[in-house]
Amino acid sequence: MVEGRSCLPAEIRNGLETLKKRRLERMRLSAQKDTGDNPAMAARSGGDSLRTPANCGVRLHANNVTAGLPSTSSAQNNNPFAKRKVDKFNMSNLEWIDNIPECPVYCPTKEEFEDPIAYIQKISPVASKYGICKIVAPVSASVPAGVVLMKEQPGFKFMTRVQPLRLAEWAEDDTVTFFMSGRKYTFRDYERMANKVFSKKYSSASCLPARYVEEEFWREISSGKMDFVEYACDVDGSAFSSSPRDQLGKSNWNLKNFSRLPSSVLRLLQTPIPGVTDPMLYIGMLFSMFAWHVEDHYLYSINYHHCGAFKTWYGIPGDAAPGFEKVASQYVYNKDILTGDGEDAAFDVLLGKTTMFPPNILLDHNVPVYKAVQKPGEFVITFPRSYHSGFSHGFNCGEAVNFAIGDWFPLGSLASKRYALLNRTPFLAHEELLCRSAMLLSHKLSDPETVNSEHPYTQYCVKSSFVRLMRLQRRTRSLLAKMGSQIYYKSKMYSNLSCSMCRRDCYVTHVSCGCTFDPICLHHGRKS
Repeated sequence: MVEGRSCLPAEIRNGLETLKKRRLERMRLSAQKDTGDNPAMAARSGGDSLRTPANCGVRLHANNVTAGLPSTSSAQNNNPFAKRKVDKFNMSNLEWIDNIPECPVYCPTKEEFEDPIAYIQKISPVASKYGICKIVAPVSASVPAGVVLMKEQPGFKFMTRVQPLRLAEWAEDDTVTFFMSGRKYTFRDYERMANKVFSKKYSSASCLPARYVEEEFWREISSGKMDFVEYACDVDGSAFSSSPRDQLGKSNWNLKNFSRLPSSVLRLLQTPIPGVTDPMLYIGMLFSMFAWHVEDHYLYSINYHHCGAFKTWYGIPGDAAPGFEKVASQYVYNKDILTGDGEDAAFDVLLGKTTMFPPNILLDHNVPVYKAVQKPGEFVITFPRSYHSGFSHGFNCGEAVNFAIGDWFPLGSLASKRYALLNRTPFLAHEELLCRSAMLLSHKLSDPETVNSEHPYTQYCVKSSFVRLMRLQRRTRSLLAKMGSQIYYKSKMYSNLSCSMCRRDCYVTHVSCGCTFDPICLHHGRKS
């Protein structure tokens, strides 16, 4: 999953390197003192019990970044951290924060907790209307995330992305980029760094009220003094313990196994996809953010909060996604950065996952927004086509993975069409997943022992999506036959064929001719 781009103007890059060299000796001299001070740390986690002295390396601190940059006016104009007033976002009054209602919170029993997919299907009719919901686990992890990442996985290190803490005009000369920091941390190193930043800002080592931190976040990115934060996102790995004594780790809610549960559509994929079928870690600090985005292929997502400070989430119901994209195209993005018209152009920019703007602009244009404050031990579910964003209240560690059940197919088909329209390479072979799911459903319905094993709405979504696909295939092949095309049936199915014109997967049928071996999907059959 792409999140952001790792590039900077050359002069800024050189300035940052100069700053690193100047601060390196100072950081080394202070490392011994820092280790011996043993200060109280904010947002404790299991990693705190491992007190191995470690130097976190050179760090970029707020308000010191520009010290190593050239002082020319062009450098100032290109400073990726410089805040400016953005008139399109009115941040003078933050009372709108209280106008965002909470999303539903569910507390399953241990019996309900046994089957995650069945439980999500049970709450979905209500919860999906909010776009996001929280699930409070009835069992807890007995092995802390810090212990898992430092003892069960020795040598675990990760890189961070630098996130400028500012709003942007979202014009050709003013966008936001998240870029790689170039530094590697251990879990403990990053925790120490993040908690120092928290303590320096608030002179406190304890968690602050969620409402207060929410207001602080929006003030900070609009007019505050912090230039940036570091966020470790999309880190390969898992903090669920492999210990047989860990109740959560050996449950079906262990995200390492979630996408491969018996009722999960993604178990049918032939090749694992990092971040989609395999979980990724998200290790954050005060005000590190995940920008507005929708999951790849409009999939479900599940996020578990392992340890540390809270996270604030904002979610948009899936059926309000067109309204969200309309607001983005008309009131967030300037026309000069859109490569087309309407919502599809905004969707294309949103795929970059660096767009952060206050939710009040959505409320002002009647797009519903809901909020969740996620705490350790809680899951957050995002439903198909639900745009969401959020930020951390301090050091924390979360983990997320995608999943799909049968009711996802209609929206998955819509996502595939949009990718084709934008000529984006899909992550999933949607056509293949649909056909494999339909075949399995057919077998279940013909077996008296499994005829009632599938949820009725799931059955309907799989059947109707498959019928639409087959009707398209039949209609188009008939037209091609009338035009003189010959139809060949092959016993071997190719799971990796994609259309050379729009990149759709061609699992059932593709068109080819004698002058080229590149496959073409039936959506272009007559034209080609």
